[in-house]
Amino acid sequence: MSPAETTPDRRLVVRSLVVGPLENNVHLAACASSARAVLIDPAAEPERILEAAFGLTVEAILLTHGHPDHIGAVRRLQPAWEIPVCLHPADAGLAGLAGTLPLADGEQIRFGSLALEVRHTPGHTPGSVCFYAEGCLFSGDTLFPGGPGATPDRAAFGAVMASLRTRLFTLPDPTRVLPGHGPETTIGAERPFLDEWEKRGW
Repeated sequence: MSPAETTPDRRLVVRSLVVGPLENNVHLAACASSARAVLIDPAAEPERILEAAFGLTVEAILLTHGHPDHIGAVRRLQPAWEIPVCLHPADAGLAGLAGTLPLADGEQIRFGSLALEVRHTPGHTPGSVCFYAEGCLFSGDTLFPGGPGATPDRAAFGAVMASLRTRLFTLPDPTRVLPGHGPETTIGAERPFLDEWEKRGW
């Protein structure tokens, strides 16, 4: 199956494909004018990801968190492209990847004329991050249609809810949310349920 390509704005092109037994979403975010791109969460099936990236100059691999199902193709793709792999340091031990570059909250990851903003959203894992640019939020496992990703305990659930309130739901309602699994949604579609998720608890 060919990757789905969307252009939420003429400046940003997103190529997405579903890979692996857990049906992970892999996203290529590209600058339309330069074809420079970043790869987000290369979960599995590296050959398909290489095919999806045809015509793009991929400059970095960005990881939303360190869970194994989101990083399975890193060791094949990083040497193929000779590019950095970026991960929040709080998840470095979880991922077990050598030589990753640390992501910092508020950092701007540039590719072509565009930049993704790093938003640290702990809860699903201590080092979970989301990436935002041009009206698109790449949310990893922090936010899905219908709620946040799983958390290991009540403290982590509290952390992910705080992340949603202060780091993600400050974005405009039309913001497209491209999660690590499943269909996309918008901030506006999920916003009315935030209090309900909080009450539901861990």
